[in-house]
Amino acid sequence: MRRDSDVLSCLCLTGPTACGKTELALALAEEVPVEVISMDSALVYRGMDIGTAKPNATVRARVPHHLIDIADPSEAYSAGRFAADSRAAAADIAARGRIPLLVGGTLLYLRAFCGGLADLPEADFELRQRIDAEAEVLGWPALHARLAGLDPDAAAKIAPTDRQRIQRALEVYALTGEVISAHQRRGSKGDDSVRVTTLAIVVEDRAALAERIEQRFDAMVEAGFVAEVEALMARGDLDPELPAMRAVGYRQIWGYLSGDYDWSEARRRAVTATRQLAKRQMTWIRSEPNFEALPWSNTRQLRAVLEWARSTRRQ
Repeated sequence: MRRDSDVLSCLCLTGPTACGKTELALALAEEVPVEVISMDSALVYRGMDIGTAKPNATVRARVPHHLIDIADPSEAYSAGRFAADSRAAAADIAARGRIPLLVGGTLLYLRAFCGGLADLPEADFELRQRIDAEAEVLGWPALHARLAGLDPDAAAKIAPTDRQRIQRALEVYALTGEVISAHQRRGSKGDDSVRVTTLAIVVEDRAALAERIEQRFDAMVEAGFVAEVEALMARGDLDPELPAMRAVGYRQIWGYLSGDYDWSEARRRAVTATRQLAKRQMTWIRSEPNFEALPWSNTRQLRAVLEWARSTRRQ
């Protein structure tokens, strides 16, 4: 039996995009000795600052942040790599007597951190080519609809235009005869070397969140988001199919700069994609029975988080 002293205890703060996770984490850091482990699939990339709402240097000097700016946008940073990197960071934080605080909305990364990644087959290049060829004819939304018929649980967490994840889900089914969500459920048991208390911000007022998403995108544009994407394009070694460039906002501005559509359409697509991401995140959060729900109210959120952290320190 594993002793409590051998278990790595962590706090996770998650919720849909634009709900205020970062602000809440910083408020918590003023009261409790936490260090933040970014649980965001876009914040890992260097040179992607404005469109990811990356904490600035001043904030990061005040509160230590880990797993930010650790990969180049040309790389494909994986959940498996996050599992190794985040475990190492959390162990180091805990060894210094501080509390590891995972913050972000990439819930697959949380599953990876807890040791719950599924044992999936390796990629099959020829099969992927056939799926891509079908998508060229039918479109990715049509393949997403096919996936929804096979695996509604997986489809609910994947956007109809998310080429990579639709392709992977269909590939796994073709190779194993079993839907990807079944593999993931078997792989989500985790292990007993980590103990994660997950506090999830639950937004009931979707209209208010949608308005906040729109306002935040416009603020990013005002801060130079378009110029940031221009600089990434000018490198010459990136393309819109790379995982980094598929991040919401980046893909849509890339299309605008490539002349695929005008600015009005780019803005509409970016805001819509962000709202869809928030919806998928909320669907995932509601499906997790072990998450402690926090209403979307900063006062109540902070009180609940502080109560948890203080009780942890007393143990």
